[in-house]
Order: sequence, then C-alpha cells, then structure tokens
Amino acid sequence: MNDLAPAAVPGRNRSDALPAALRRAAPALAAYAAIRLLGVTVLALWSAADGKDWHTLLTARWDSLWYTRVAEQGYGYTVQLANGDVHSSLAFFPLLPWLERGLAAVSPLSPADAGMVVAWLASLAAAWALYATGERVHGPRAGVALAALWAALPVGIVQSMAYSESLFTALAAWGVYAVLTGRWVAAGALASLAGLTRPVGVAVVAAVWITAVVTMWRERDGGADGIRATLRAHRGILPGVLLAPLGWCGFFLWVGAHEGSFTGYLDVQGGWGNGFDGGLAFARFLWQLPPAAGLGLALGVALVIWLYVHGVRRGQPLPLAVYGGVVLLLALTARGYFGSKPRLMMPAYPLLLPLAAGLARWRPVRAWLVVGLVAAGSAVYGAFWLNGSGPP
Repeated sequence: MNDLAPAAVPGRNRSDALPAALRRAAPALAAYAAIRLLGVTVLALWSAADGKDWHTLLTARWDSLWYTRVAEQGYGYTVQLANGDVHSSLAFFPLLPWLERGLAAVSPLSPADAGMVVAWLASLAAAWALYATGERVHGPRAGVALAALWAALPVGIVQSMAYSESLFTALAAWGVYAVLTGRWVAAGALASLAGLTRPVGVAVVAAVWITAVVTMWRERDGGADGIRATLRAHRGILPGVLLAPLGWCGFFLWVGAHEGSFTGYLDVQGGWGNGFDGGLAFARFLWQLPPAAGLGLALGVALVIWLYVHGVRRGQPLPLAVYGGVVLLLALTARGYFGSKPRLMMPAYPLLLPLAAGLARWRPVRAWLVVGLVAAGSAVYGAFWLNGSGPP
C-alpha cells in the first residue's frame, strides 16, 4: 500500500464516510472511555480517602491554574521566585485558554471546568485518530489496541486533566493522519493549530514538511515541468506546507515582540528553567540518582528509544516516524524538571504502534487481559501520583 495515497471513501459518497468511520472506531472509543473512566474513578476514591477533592486535582492544580489564569486575565502574569527565576504566563501556548474562555462564555462552566471538558472531548478525538492510524497501518484490531494502550499509559490521568496534552495529541494525530492520507491542506491547518497548543507543535510541522519534500522527490520527473506536474498531482501540498508553521511561528514571534527580543519565547522558557542542551542536564540528573534508580530510569529511556527504532525498522510510515522522532528528541534533550518527561513523551503515540501490532496478533482474551492489567496499574499510579507530587 502507498502510505501517502488518499484513503478510499467508504459508502456511496463522501457524506457516508464520517458515520462509517465512527462505526469502525466505536470499539476503540469505548475501550478508551472505559480505561479513562476507571482512572478517574480510582482517583476519586483515593482522593476521598486522602481528604482531597478529585475535581480540584483535575482542574485547579499546577499548569491548569496557569491556563485558567490566561483564559480569565490574558497574558502578562508573572511570579518571581526566591532564587530570582521569573515564571511568566507567556510560556503557555494560547489555544487551550482560548477554548476555555470561549466555552465558559457560552455555558455555565467556569474556565477551569471548561478546560476539563475540552480535555475530555479532545482525548476522545485523539483516541479516534489513533484508531484510524492503527487501522490504516496494521488493521482494525491494532487500531483498537493503540487507543487502549495510549489511555493506559502510566501518566494517562493527564489526559483527563485541564492540561493541553489531550488537545495537542488530537490535533497532532489527525494532522499526521491527514498527511498519511494525502490531505495536505487539512494537515497544514491541523499542524498550525497544534503549533498554537504546545511548543512541540514543531513535530507536526516537521512531519508535514519532510513528507512533502520526500513526496516531491519521489515523483520528480526532471526540471520545472516535473515540479509543476507533481504540484498538480498533489494540489494541496504547497498550501499545506505554507499553513503548517503559522501557529507556532505566530506565537513565537508575538512573544518576541511582547518581550522586545526575537528570542523572547526562549527567554521566557529560560525563566522556568527550561531549554535545550542536547540532553546533558538529563544525563547529569541520571548520574546523580541512587544507582538502582538511575539504572532503572536509564533502562526505561532505552526501552522508549528501542520502541522508536523498532517501529522505524519495521517500515513505519514516514509521517509517523518523523513526528514520533521529533517528539521523543525534544523530550529527551530538554532541560528543566525531569519528572515531566513522561508527560512530555505522552503525545508520541507512534512509539506504541509496535506494541499495538503485537497485541493485535494475540488471541482477544489474552490481549484484553494484558490491557486490563495495564489499565488497572495506570489507574492506581495516576491516583497515587496526583494525590502526591502530581504532574510537573
């Protein structure tokens, strides 16, 4: 199969495509919703026993407070720490706060509750995109397994929080799927929206650009005439390429203008202790851990890298390989609070494709037993985590 060819439209016309796609995805959406419901239920029970409010943990702690503040007050809020570091709301990309503000304006929801609703709806949209991706690459059972595995990640509870990970993953996964199916304008628009959601939106832009370049190169026929013929064959490729970086670049440049420096956004991130150093700070962090903890974490990182390499060697389609690789690279080479790395890698769903393909080959009872055990572990860990140190 040509991975970049448009998908066949089921039914007699395009109006039949969406209902048919939703019917195919229904088992994956049901599995995803059940796993996340288990996670929230265990969180609620654990929080009640610990004297805490599960709703507050999901909507009004850590980064969710910053998103809500942007939704209510706009940008400009800063906190200066005792060590001199300055935490600015400009570090947080605007799409989630915009949606929080808009939904709160047309409903009785507070911005914080609106953020949770956006996250829950976006997580279902992400699960649908993951199903569609797994179905295209490895078949329907792999699509269901991919959505279920993503729901059951150890830090999967973040998908149910008023955080931007679910929204970003939905936009990114549908954007990469649009590249896979040759829908270039949709891919560019979704990449631009993903770039308004999180800094790692550049991974979606990279998937669009690199796949477009490879597509043009594969179908070149010499000279300007060949280029024009390729552009005619892929009419949306140039608009898609031009659209893709607008969101990310627009916010980066706006923050730069606000701060009076082209590197203004990087300076804001520096105030939070974030940035990119090629992984040196992460290596020092591993070295300073107790030997057993450092070795365990290093083995976990090695497993994640192995999953990526394994997927690429098995012929993972180019857009997925590029997107997953960039997300993983940015997560592992960033400095900052290192407890956040599992959350930063959560949008890298292509890493789960080899596992999903393997589960799809198992007998259903065995496969769902494994998924159930992993989901139970995720639910317990998520409840423990949020009632303890919480998400960074």
